[in-house]
Amino acid sequence: MEFELRPATLRDLDFARDLTCKTMLRYYIQHNLLWQDEAFDVAWAGRENWLIVRDEMLLGYVSLSRDARALYIRELHVLETFQGQGAGSWAIDQVFAMACKERRPALRLTVFENNPAKALYERKGLRVVGADECFLRMQRDVDDAYR
Repeated sequence: MEFELRPATLRDLDFARDLTCKTMLRYYIQHNLLWQDEAFDVAWAGRENWLIVRDEMLLGYVSLSRDARALYIRELHVLETFQGQGAGSWAIDQVFAMACKERRPALRLTVFENNPAKALYERKGLRVVGADECFLRMQRDVDDAYR
């Protein structure tokens, strides 16, 4: 059972917004942040979005942006019923390979400080490089792939 990334379209917006809200709302509440569907929709429109699929079944998605310094994972979410089956880990590997191919200096992401996904990111070679309020900034340098 192999995973696949497929380009997401505007038709996938509702799925992505609902999944993100469902998985992240508890963190928004814990940290007194306001979830806004409209803000998610604007962000979605400005990013490169990929669906994580296995055997034609939609498992989750990853949302990316770039600048000269890095490739950024802005969102990475897997449906709860498929968590722990390697989809998130596989998606991180795919995105890191993109960063290498594009010769970006690093892969970066931000995670809530109390999100257990931090452990997955650390296993995938990302390290904490900073903190803001309730968030940790994590990074894996592309040079790390060649050591």
